[in-house]
Amino acid sequence: MNEKILKRINSLPPLPKSVLEVQRITSDENASIKDLVKVIKEDPMLTANLLKVANSPLYGFAREIKNVDRAVSLFGMTPIKGFVISFAVRNSMKFDLSAYGITETMFHDVSIKRNALAFNWYKGSKLLDVIATDSFLLDIGAVIISLILISEDKADEFKTKLNKQNREELEKEYVEATTIEITYEIFKHWHFGDDLIAPIENLAKNELSNESACALDVIRTMFNMLGEDEKDYKKAFEKAKNYNLNLEKLNKAFEIVKGN
Repeated sequence: MNEKILKRINSLPPLPKSVLEVQRITSDENASIKDLVKVIKEDPMLTANLLKVANSPLYGFAREIKNVDRAVSLFGMTPIKGFVISFAVRNSMKFDLSAYGITETMFHDVSIKRNALAFNWYKGSKLLDVIATDSFLLDIGAVIISLILISEDKADEFKTKLNKQNREELEKEYVEATTIEITYEIFKHWHFGDDLIAPIENLAKNELSNESACALDVIRTMFNMLGEDEKDYKKAFEKAKNYNLNLEKLNKAFEIVKGN
């Protein structure tokens, strides 16, 4: 990893105390939903963001969710960790993805779709915690790449050459690292747990030897940051089949997300 990237990563602010507290609670077998609700209610912005997401049709809840208690109860404790981290990252980082031709809103819309797919696909599974949390931040490394390219006045040149097929090759050419490799370094910088770091490391090294990494690869393929189409959906399902993942649940999850 070159010095320019590491300097950008090391300059990232620490995540707020609310994130650390939520991570502690969700990792504590003796903690309760009430403990988690209490932390969330202490942060008005976090409360508002959580209720907004909970009422998105992407998650398939039938009725309007009006309070944090209900939202946490429906999602469960572990998926909430992903929301909290994602909201904190959004408020902590400068988002300028103009080198990729997308806006901050577009980036976060894709992140929500990925998380909704993960939630509906792995709901009830022990892997939900890791897959749902990581799904939010798969492309966070692109923010660093874009900022570097902007600072070097290469963003427009990069964007002109960029497409879905050559993205990783182009990233390597311009900054000597891919998005997922930088995401891995960011996870380490923020001292995420080994359970969250391991699948990202597997993706970065192209070692798809566990279900979490395979599922994240499918999710990232399904909803591409640069725009989605039928080819992406087909490729994602083919990957899921090759990885021997649960296609029936994936299809149901996809129908919920795409139906909205």
